[in-house]
Amino acid sequence: MTTTAIPTAAPRDTAFRLTTVLSRVLIYGALVAWAFICLFPIYWTLTTSMKSAVDVTQGHLVPWLDFQPDWKGWRSLGLSPDTLGSTSTVRSEFLSRFTNSVITSLGSSLLAVVIGSLAAYGLSRFQYKFAWMRNRDISFFFLSQLILPPVVLALPFLVLYRELALLDTRIGLILLYTLTVLPIVIWIMRDQFDTIPTELDEAALVDGLSLWGAFWHIILPIALPGMVAAFILALVLTWNEYFFAALLTSSDAKTLPVMVASQTGSQGINWWSMAALATTAIAPLALIGIFLERYIVKGLTAGSVK
Repeated sequence: MTTTAIPTAAPRDTAFRLTTVLSRVLIYGALVAWAFICLFPIYWTLTTSMKSAVDVTQGHLVPWLDFQPDWKGWRSLGLSPDTLGSTSTVRSEFLSRFTNSVITSLGSSLLAVVIGSLAAYGLSRFQYKFAWMRNRDISFFFLSQLILPPVVLALPFLVLYRELALLDTRIGLILLYTLTVLPIVIWIMRDQFDTIPTELDEAALVDGLSLWGAFWHIILPIALPGMVAAFILALVLTWNEYFFAALLTSSDAKTLPVMVASQTGSQGINWWSMAALATTAIAPLALIGIFLERYIVKGLTAGSVK
């Protein structure tokens, strides 16, 4: 009795494993390269704050190898370890600008999320008619406000704020920033509310809740990830805004981006001071992005799959 040998599948399995390993190496290699590209500006900014003028001009990159790091940039702001215990007018100015940025960005972002959520819920649940405009036209009208470049609005707002005594005030920046980020908040929140079935509203109304009660107790908790994502996006945009902050403020309400830009002068650019200021401006947003990443992803991907 003869037996026939069954071909082994080992070569095929080996080729499959090699293909899998090679694909993973390529994927992780691409991710590492992209992470390096994204993080290098932050690394360059942080190391520049610890360089001298010679090290900056010669492009030295690796501390303790190309150059000896020092607290030069932080010392110029009164934020180095050896100057924190002493009085510093520059540090007081920095804290004032940092506080202005925190108040204006947080205030405008919260106000935009509140107003934008209400507007988006109305556009998602009710049908409106304004002249020839319907819900879709109204939504496009809000989004089309982003087409206008800021320089077009510079003179009207400058004249209006002078008449209303809002120049160089935090409340003036908060109101203006709210208007600038409101279209984005409405766009994000309407997509978020569209993914929530209307049957939930109807069931809440049948159970005795009012329209506001259904929105507050039922719909709002479900839409929370989208609200957080909209808030973070608005916060990033208002925190980094420079044009209107430089145009409409002079001393009391100046924000951190204006202070960063002020490091340029007739004597050149104070790269170390600018880098230290930029690091302090980047750090809060980086921490927010790290701790609230899952909310950002959930909110920005809402409505992509229905």
